[in-house]
This record gives sequence, C-alpha cells and structure tokens, in this order.
Amino acid sequence: MSSPRPFTFLSPGAWLIVGLAVVSSLAYLAWPVPSRPGRDFWFFSPPNEQHYRAILEKWNAAHPHDRVNLVQIHYQALERRLVAAFTSDTPVADLVETESLMMSRAFAGRLEDVGFVDLTDRLHREGLWEKINEPSFSLWTTRGRTFGLPHDVHPCLLGYRADLVEAAGIDVAQIETWDDFRRLLGPLIRDLDGDGRPDRYLLNFWENNRDLVKVLLLQAGGDVFDAQERVSFDTAINARTLASLVSWVAGPRRFCVDARDFTAGGDQMRIEGTVLASILPDWQAGTWKSNLGPLSGKVKLMRLPAWERGGLRTSVWGGTAIGVTKAAPDPEKSWAMAKHLYLSPQVAESLYRSTYIISPVKAHWQLPCYREPDPFFSGQPVGALYIAEAPHVPRRIASPYMTLAMERLMSVLVALKAHALARNTFDAASLLPEAPRRLAEAQADLAAHIARNVLYAAAPAP
Repeated sequence: MSSPRPFTFLSPGAWLIVGLAVVSSLAYLAWPVPSRPGRDFWFFSPPNEQHYRAILEKWNAAHPHDRVNLVQIHYQALERRLVAAFTSDTPVADLVETESLMMSRAFAGRLEDVGFVDLTDRLHREGLWEKINEPSFSLWTTRGRTFGLPHDVHPCLLGYRADLVEAAGIDVAQIETWDDFRRLLGPLIRDLDGDGRPDRYLLNFWENNRDLVKVLLLQAGGDVFDAQERVSFDTAINARTLASLVSWVAGPRRFCVDARDFTAGGDQMRIEGTVLASILPDWQAGTWKSNLGPLSGKVKLMRLPAWERGGLRTSVWGGTAIGVTKAAPDPEKSWAMAKHLYLSPQVAESLYRSTYIISPVKAHWQLPCYREPDPFFSGQPVGALYIAEAPHVPRRIASPYMTLAMERLMSVLVALKAHALARNTFDAASLLPEAPRRLAEAQADLAAHIARNVLYAAAPAP
C-alpha cells in the first residue's frame, strides 16, 4: 500500500484559508504602524470635546514635547477596549474618561490588579479631597482606595409643569414628602376626554426603569450593596421602598406613567401635560432645555419630596471621572493634565452653559453663570438650585456587580407588582410581608454568584 502524499489531508479551500492567514500575519508584522507623539486621552461623550478642545490646544502649543491627543471612542467600544487592556495588556491610553459602570468593571479583581493608578494619597496630599465635593468620590472608590477624579456631581431636583400646578392654586412649598406630593397634586389626575381613563399623571416613573428605581432607593437611604461592598438587598428600607413604588405604578391610587426619556413620544407627553413632573439630574435639565422648547417659561424646579418628614430632599443619577492608567509611561505628567482639565474654571463654565452639569470643584460654585436666571425654567437660577443640593447627594458603592445587582432588584420589583395585581392589593403595608421574602432570595442568589470570583475580596473601607 502506498503512503498518502504529503499535505493531502487538507482540502484546497482549507489551504487557501491557511495561506491567507500566513500572508496577513506577515503583512501585519511588516507593516509600519504610525504612532502619534504625546499621550492619548480617551473619552466617550461627544459634547465634552468642545469643552476640552480649547484647553488642550493651548496646552499643546505651550508643551510641544508633551502633547495630549484627544480621542473620542463610542461608549461600548471604549468599555471593551478597557476590559481588554486591563486583562490582556493590549494598548490603552494614558488618560481615560469613564462612566461609573465602566470604571467599576476594572474593580472585579484584586485591588493591586486595578488598571487605573491609585489616586488616594495624591488627592489627600494635594488637598483635593477637601476642594472637591466629597460624596462625588464614592463612585470611583473601592475597598477604601480612589481611582478617579470626579467630573460632576449630578444632584437631582424635580422638574414640574408650573403653569398647570399654579393655575390649580397649588403651592408646591407645602410639599415636603412624596405622600404630600400625591395628596396635593392628586386632583390634577384627570380623565380629560371622558373615556374613563386618566389622561394626566403626576410623575414620570415606571417599574422597570432601573435608573429611576436606583435614584429613589438611594434617596430613601437604601442600596443594593453595603459600605463593605457586600450584597445588601434584604433590608427594611429596601422592602418599604419597593412596596411603596408598586403603589405608585399600579392600583386605584396609581399616579405615575411611563413617559420615556430621550424619546419623541415621551417628550410629547411632557409637552401635552400627560405627565406633570419628572426627576431631573442636572444633565437632564439641560436635555429638557434642548428638546422641550414649547415648555419654555412653563416649567420650574423644586427639591425632591422626601420619603419621610425631615428626610433627604435630593438624590443622584449618573457620574463620570477621569483616570490615569498604569500603562502611562509618566503617571505624574498624566495626572497634571487630568487636573489641568478637570479643575479648570473655563471648562466648568463651558460645561454648565451647554449641559447644566455643575462642577464638583467647590471653589467654582461661586462662578456667576450658576446664578443667572434662566427663561426656560421661569427665571430660576438653575445652577444655584443644583449646587445647594450637591453636598447632600447620597454616597454610592462602586461594585463591579452593580449591573447584575440592579437586574436582580428589578426582577423583585416586577414580581412584587405581579403579586399585587394577582391579589388586587396595592397599598404598601399589604405588600411588606412579600417584599422581604423576594429580596432575601435575590440576595442569596447574587451573593453566591459573586462568591465564585475568588480574586474579588471586598473589604471594609477605612
């Protein structure tokens, strides 16, 4: 029997694929890859480019041998590139501007393996911890160490249709709690077309909006993780809050409606008065001004109603920071650039005028722009209203499991609503026995999932 000829174990098509792979690999190795001089700064939010560009052009002109290259990358692409860089040593920029969930992905392993430079000692040594709104550091802190310089604060106020509320003779100064809000504004829930269903609701909220649920949970004093970054679903505060939220969206006393943000339909509901009020972080106030022109002069801002008398009258929604990666050849120069941008009063004013985002730098709170009356919000000094709430925003936990935790929490809230509908029982007190049971189940499930990560050891903050 003759032996088979060499290389006949592959088909011609397979050999073509192998050949193309070899040629492309050789071309990749031989192809010259141009490199830009200086350091790269990756960011994801297009509006931020205009605030940074002017500062960086002056910096680069004054430091021709220490240029900074501004590179915009789409959010999802930036998140993937960061994860790849921190887990497999692929190239990464010296400076990266990240959103909270994006940075927390870097916290999933051992503390010493976090891909960002630990800024904790620098912040204290240089006095920045005292100069910047202290709660704003919490999103960028894990196990007592801080890895980001905050870009913002994002306190929340309530935006409402002042024209309709005041025409009804309602004084919002009498609203201190969410119960007051429901009671005093309740008469404005009306069936305007006679079909037997309300055509006007009080608040933009729905039970599967995890951002709004988190905002309200934080305001109530709850959270899904404790200060030691351990799962903390099964608490009395969480149970009471979720039970109350079910009564907001279901049953005869329902006062909320789904008027989706960033949608034409949701904006039209706000313009037509289908919904009277929305929870607005500072950036969302800027979105209203940009997208809801017909409401100019018809809306105002007020403090959030508290969950109980004497309780917190604000909350917090979102967050961005800048970090120095450990790949930076000269971390001190990168840190100097980060401070140059983020502590700039010019950037602070530009950012506020275009987005209503207030600076976390307390010295900048004296900028005149924050006190200018705004015609859209009926002449109110929008910046000053948000700044008044900035020191009181809740502290947050930067867990790499936050997205998964909120998914579990949303499942509990949706199941709790289904429980209420099945039994035709909607008051919070009647739902309290069911809420802790479902929260305990979700907590056990998530804790078991996290325990599988032997490299992530949450430890008490100092």
